[in-house]
Formats: sequence, C-alpha cells, structure tokens
Amino acid sequence: MKLLTIETSQYLNYYHSRYRQVQDLGVDLYVLNGEGTEDFWPADHYRLVGSKKIDEIVETARAWHERERFDGVITFSESAVITVAAVAEALGLPGIGVETAVRSRNKYLMRQAYERAGAPIPSYRLVRSEDEALAAASEFGYPVILKPTLGAGSHLVFRVDSPEEMARRYAQAAEGLKNLFWVNSEADGVDLGPNALLVESFLDGREYLMEAVAWDDEVYLGSVVDRITDEGQTFDDDVHHAPTSLPSEEVAKVQAAVRAGAHAMGLHRSVMHAEVRYHKGEPHLLEIAARVGGGGLDMIARISAGHDPIRAVVDIGRGVRPDVRHFRPTGTHVTAMCLICDEGVVERVDVPPEVADSDRAFLLKITARPGDLIRRPPNGNTILGFLGTTGTSQEDAFATMTDFASKIKVTFRD
Repeated sequence: MKLLTIETSQYLNYYHSRYRQVQDLGVDLYVLNGEGTEDFWPADHYRLVGSKKIDEIVETARAWHERERFDGVITFSESAVITVAAVAEALGLPGIGVETAVRSRNKYLMRQAYERAGAPIPSYRLVRSEDEALAAASEFGYPVILKPTLGAGSHLVFRVDSPEEMARRYAQAAEGLKNLFWVNSEADGVDLGPNALLVESFLDGREYLMEAVAWDDEVYLGSVVDRITDEGQTFDDDVHHAPTSLPSEEVAKVQAAVRAGAHAMGLHRSVMHAEVRYHKGEPHLLEIAARVGGGGLDMIARISAGHDPIRAVVDIGRGVRPDVRHFRPTGTHVTAMCLICDEGVVERVDVPPEVADSDRAFLLKITARPGDLIRRPPNGNTILGFLGTTGTSQEDAFATMTDFASKIKVTFRD
C-alpha cells in the first residue's frame, strides 16, 4: 500500500511522529512538500516542489503518481487540507473535494454552511474594521469572541469583555493576520474565502473535543475529550481529560450536532476533529476540521476510547471504510496538556529521567528546539511541547501531569 502525504509549507518536523505511525501500519509512505527543506525525508520517498503554487504541487504529484501509483493522498496539516483535496481530485483518488475542503478551513464559510443547515452555532459576523467589530459586539452583547477566519491552534483568538478591549484586541488581531503562519502556509492559486476576522457571541459552557469519522450518512465519535483549561482572555488549548465526563444522553446530543455540521459542510467520507461548546445547556458547534486533532489527541483516543485516528486516516485515504464504532470508553483515565512557558529564545530544555522514563507518561514530546523563538499572546501562541499521563481517575492523572510538568525546565538565551 502506497500513500502520499503532503505539507503545503513544511512545519518543522512536527508531523514526523505521525508519519512514523503511518509506516508502522505497514504503509509505504511518500512525502511531498510545497515549500520546505531538502533533507526532510529519505530522498527516494521525498519530493520538494519549491513552491506553494497549487498548479505546481498538483503537477509534481501527478508525475510522481504516474511512476509510483499511489493508493491515496493524506495530510495531518491544517494548511494542507485544501491542497490534498486538489491533488486527490487531479489524481482520481479518494478525497473530500476542494469546495468542501475550503469550507472546512474557512470558519466564515463553515458558519454559513452550519447556518443554512440549522446546526447549532454561536451568532457570528464577518468584520473588516474596528467599527464593524464594535457594532457586532454591541449587538451580541459582551463578552464576545474575536478570531481569524483562517486561523488554527487558537492563534489570535481572544475573549473580549468591553469596547475598550475590543479596540485593543482588534488592532492586535488585524496586525497579526499579516504574518499568521496558518494563512501564509496555504497554497497559492486557491480561493480560500475571506481572510478577515469574526466576532462571535460567547458560549458560556464547557468545551469538548472529538476525534470523529464521517462515513456515508453516519458520523462516529471515536473519542470524546473534556477541555479542562482554566480560561482567560486567550484560548491556549492546553489541558484535556478523557474519557469525557458527559453522560451518555449528552454524548448523543453532541453526536447529533457534529453529524449535522459534517453533513452541512459536505463531509461524507472523512476523518474529523470536532470542537463543541455548551451554551444554556445545549451543545453548539465551534468547528469541524477535516483532519485529525493535533498534539497527543490520537494517543488519547486510543488509550481512553479504543479508537485509532491515524489508522482511520490511512483507511479513508485509500477509500476503505475504517474500523470505527460509536464512543465507548475503555475505563482508563488520561490527562494531557500543551506545555506552556515564557516568551523568549530557547537555549535548552531539560527533562529529568523520572519524567522521561516514567510509565505514567504516555505522551512526552518537546517540539521547541534550541534557537526557536517562543511567542505568547498577543504576539503568538507557540508551545513548548506536549505531556500526557495516565491514572485511575482524573484527579490522579492530573496530579501526576502537573508534578511532571513542574520538573521540565526551560533555559532562555540572554
């Protein structure tokens, strides 16, 4: 089985661990990067286009496909979902289609699709000026959420509590859009929809994350994870617990909301990372991405719910129905977090053996390297890495995780 995976713009070596998981499933994996480095992957299985132009990426993929005859094309990158859809169409391989991919990427187009289908969502408004943002916030009532249409990873996402704060946050977000990686790493030559800001009404309940699968008319929640972050004005997606604390009747409500959203977007055979937040006791859709979740969400799904999102990517990529079931927890509790540190240039990261060698740590991934610049809101949302631990309960796993995190030390350059 041969699969082609694509990054429109190489994101360091962030996805290498995912690529190795794909290989461990018996896949002969080939990598195509639009822009990136020459030594990213073994030379006989790697192509670097040297451009983000969609036509050039497609033509490179087409020529390679004529030689290798790929069974499917996949990605783990948010900014390659549209590129992969275009390549799959050109090569006659399974895919979600470019129009659906754009809807899954642009939150404004996504909201419009949800609204047309009657799926539960917050009120929203596309804004292109501070005055428009202030008017939308006045109509919805503070607090509101300000976010980019083409963002990812909670970059430039703010809770805004007053007109004065809106003026400050709008200026920060508008300026940040100019250099936002997740916008600038999209393919050139594709209509991505509006690159602007959204103002949304605030949802007052808890947030949940799903690794899900759409297959024909059904949507399966493979795993359901509680977001247990202490929230402030920014949205660091940093602390999770699984399996979910939601009772079965609420899981059914969440599944219905995700199903409505997936069908509204045109996702019928796809992996999905879905985010739902409650408001006045009912689940509302935040977004559905046509990719699996980042960080350690794949590991969390396997441990806490017996669902393998990476295997699902492989199966759907080649047009095969994945072995998926509706949510069924295993009984093992996990907590996981994005490791957050101060802003600065990293000199070194020290992880003691009692953390690195612990059988309680199912996830320990330091993504920052010496020389990397860590940015924190409003300048950016760079993380140090990921840490996840197991336990007999949420409290047990959380206590271990916070203890381990406190022992990881970051030294910054002067």
